[in-house]
Amino acid sequence: MTAHIIDGKAIAQQLRQHIAQAVKIRLDQGSVAPGLAVILVGHNSASEVYVMKKQQACEEVGIQSHLYKLPDTTRPEVLLELIEHLNQAPDIHGILVQLPLPDHIHAAQILEAIAPHKDVDGFHPYNMGRLAQRAPLLRPCTPKGIITLLDHCKIELKGLDALVVGASNIVGRPMALELLLAGCSISITHRFTQDLESYVRRADLLVVGVGKPNLIRGEWIKPGAVVIDVGITRDAQGQLKGDVEFEEAEKKAGWITPVPGGVGPMTVASLLENTLYAAELIQS
Repeated sequence: MTAHIIDGKAIAQQLRQHIAQAVKIRLDQGSVAPGLAVILVGHNSASEVYVMKKQQACEEVGIQSHLYKLPDTTRPEVLLELIEHLNQAPDIHGILVQLPLPDHIHAAQILEAIAPHKDVDGFHPYNMGRLAQRAPLLRPCTPKGIITLLDHCKIELKGLDALVVGASNIVGRPMALELLLAGCSISITHRFTQDLESYVRRADLLVVGVGKPNLIRGEWIKPGAVVIDVGITRDAQGQLKGDVEFEEAEKKAGWITPVPGGVGPMTVASLLENTLYAAELIQS
């Protein structure tokens, strides 16, 4: 058996084309372009690359991107004042604070200050709560992108035994809620889990987002399982690696995402989709 490779890059490009068409229709009807404010605090090189990619994606689909770069010495109250200003700005439909923040700024306080209807990252407790109550509005981008991938591949989720490895607020927890909403039976493992292998061997659908290269051995994969690898790490040779031992897992899985080119492009595409959604449906 050789797994079907889920080409997230190609699927994300199709989604971007649909978003660009929707933005054009919006402009043709006399509405303003969706506006995304991106706040970058400090000089984290990885964050700067991510922000640049998000801005390029916005430009591609016609979303107006506004970058606010602040020094790493920025006081929390200054950042909160900026967010409140953006909450009230009529041309800003989405607000994104690039994580991580400097150590002296508490991310939870900052994320909660964003107006829920402009929370295009989907991290606000209101939006997480809506997802938990089976009434999602703005959904966390990576889990949303994964669901889009699975839908595109016409993978039936109802009744599957799904395992989410990693319990972060950004991926693991909202991913479990998304899969529960889709009709899966859910297990979540984390750093305190004992015998991870036994959980993996039972999973029809595996989503891994930890950031530890080759944490999941290919031989553990259940034959025919769907494997979604969110992890991405650069090794000593400069190569990008996922959390799953890809070469061996590919031999047993039914479907699998590569790293890179799997989940990553879908996260950015979902951010664009959330921004359009905020502009059209929530703030119309």
